[in-house]
Amino acid sequence: MITRLLVRFAYFISGSRRYGRIKGFFYDLLENDRYPYKRWFDFFMIFIILSSVFILVIEVKEPVPQWLDDFDLYFVTSIFISEYLLRMWVYSDVHKMVIRLYEEAQFLSQPLSLPRLFGVVLKDKWSYVTTPSAIIDLIAILPSYRQIRVLRILVLFRAFKMLRYARSLSSFLFILKSKKFELVTLLTLTAFFVFIAGIMLYVFEGDNDNPNIHTLFDAFYWALITISTVGYGDISPVTPEGRVVSMLIIMTGIGLISFLTSIIVSSFGERLSELREDRVMQEVGKKSEIIVVCGFGIMGRKVAAGLEQERSELIVIDADEAAAQRAHAMGYRSICADATRSEVFERIGVQERIREVLCLTSDDEQNAFIAINVKSLNTAIRVTARVSDREIADKLRYAGVDEVILPEELAAMMGAVYAGEPVAFEAVRSIVLRREDERIDEVAVGMRLVGKELWELRTAMHRLVLLGVVRNDEQGSVFHFNPDDDWPLEASDKLIVLGHSSAVDHFKRKAQ
Repeated sequence: MITRLLVRFAYFISGSRRYGRIKGFFYDLLENDRYPYKRWFDFFMIFIILSSVFILVIEVKEPVPQWLDDFDLYFVTSIFISEYLLRMWVYSDVHKMVIRLYEEAQFLSQPLSLPRLFGVVLKDKWSYVTTPSAIIDLIAILPSYRQIRVLRILVLFRAFKMLRYARSLSSFLFILKSKKFELVTLLTLTAFFVFIAGIMLYVFEGDNDNPNIHTLFDAFYWALITISTVGYGDISPVTPEGRVVSMLIIMTGIGLISFLTSIIVSSFGERLSELREDRVMQEVGKKSEIIVVCGFGIMGRKVAAGLEQERSELIVIDADEAAAQRAHAMGYRSICADATRSEVFERIGVQERIREVLCLTSDDEQNAFIAINVKSLNTAIRVTARVSDREIADKLRYAGVDEVILPEELAAMMGAVYAGEPVAFEAVRSIVLRREDERIDEVAVGMRLVGKELWELRTAMHRLVLLGVVRNDEQGSVFHFNPDDDWPLEASDKLIVLGHSSAVDHFKRKAQ
């Protein structure tokens, strides 16, 4: 009977969207670094941890006020217990384990054993309880029980909880973990040299020759502080043999420290790009609309500079490490990755965060792969691709790519204009390059302009030239050049205007 109720409840939970949303919220808050509110949760937990440590420091010299003691006993403890239970909850899905065991039993035509069911669930939760981070969380709760006063000193373990919330500390530990073999080898060598040097000093000077060495522990203590090049000076060799040992252990310590430094530096060098990409992904996760620039060549740099002037949120993706580092040095968010792979855009947030993708690499096939890949992931994303082959351009348009740019043809057209009308060419180039503060820009039609006709905008468009209107219809975005004055404006229209930058900015504000 109990087993049947548990199975029914598991199926109910599995089909509950509300339960999924609630658990997803707490998972994002506790584990998802890209969740925008996790940052504030981390700050809150760091404040709680530091406040509890601060209370312990105050108690050393004088009693703390009652309200502060209650704050530490009830509020801080409740937060830590709640967090511990929530992390245990989101660690795994118990209802999925119940359903899996039930379906296996049904397939084998056997009854579902309740002890086996509880055993599998407890084993799964025990695997979380025994992780180092969970053990630290549990130890951080223990100091709150005032009946065992000695546990108050364990409040210092709460400082280790900050490893969860300070990403730089956790990244440093991750780097050290990647060099586990080298560090264990170094620790073993250090322990061996300390052991040998301590015994040698105890043999040479422990027989009442050195009044500061009474036990073997004193000799080991001297060896450790000497090999670390600290040398407090409270224990010094007095015999020639002891001094020779001291010189050898000092030189050994310098070599070990150099070895340790090289390990850490090399590890940081190997992981630096990954750490930068993780930080970029965390920053991108807090943005709502991102423009992705794939390729940071000549065209990519020009486009990125223009988007930066428009104050657009952008991220640069380039498979070349040197190009990605160049973009980072110029102040752009950049990652070194292959943009033809779907997981790259999924990490950025292809369903909810990316607004537009610009495929600007120098390889037509790569641009085509990127464009089709993005469209297959989310058709709502606006994709612009740069190609040189007209046949590939036609195929991309047929595949649903929004805009296809052929730079060579545009350059040829501009060359023809320059040959026939050099004055007109200079005027167009000045506008495109924004010389003398002149520019072409688009203005979205706001609620103030919806339903009005173009002739009614003449006063608002002070010293601006209206080139046309972009309107969305069944065929997509269509540019209507120089429409009539009685053209009615709709909410999705965009006005293409030409004029001085200050006049364009003024008109944008009035159009909202």
